[in-house]
Amino acid sequence: MADARAADFGLVGRVSVKGGKESFSGGVQWRHTERGDEILLLSPLGQTLAQIQRRPEGVYLTTAEQESYYAADVESLTDQVLGWRLPLMGLQYWVQSMNSPATVSAIDLDMDGRVMAIRQDGWEIGYFGYPPIVPVQTTQARTASPRLLMLKRDGLQIKLVIDDWDAGTH
Repeated sequence: MADARAADFGLVGRVSVKGGKESFSGGVQWRHTERGDEILLLSPLGQTLAQIQRRPEGVYLTTAEQESYYAADVESLTDQVLGWRLPLMGLQYWVQSMNSPATVSAIDLDMDGRVMAIRQDGWEIGYFGYPPIVPVQTTQARTASPRLLMLKRDGLQIKLVIDDWDAGTH
């Protein structure tokens, strides 16, 4: 079976988490490549609170106090250390308005064909803040990305606001 991969990207935004053992609100910087991920969770003033690195051998999380943690997957590691589950394996697709090819999903589209919601792996992802549709003829037709994603599962709510998007970074 071929393993479909999310495209490489970088994004800068803001995230708030409610309903886990701990809540969180602050900035996020995320660089995703085929080889892995690097995510910085930042305080509202911009200091790094946690660095998450996903590599082929596993996931590392380093706190602001330079405490390091390791696990095989992101969800269990973030739940253990941060008090809430970060669904990174799905999120790398969901943030690009796609479902993960790994599991069954349901997708809702609006009249313009934009993704409005994805339900996958127990998560419901809502998409908001798309830019207005402007009829333009281009050779690189790419669906406009939403500025706001709302992820919900089992009482946990993650709100991701994307301020700057850099598709195709390496």
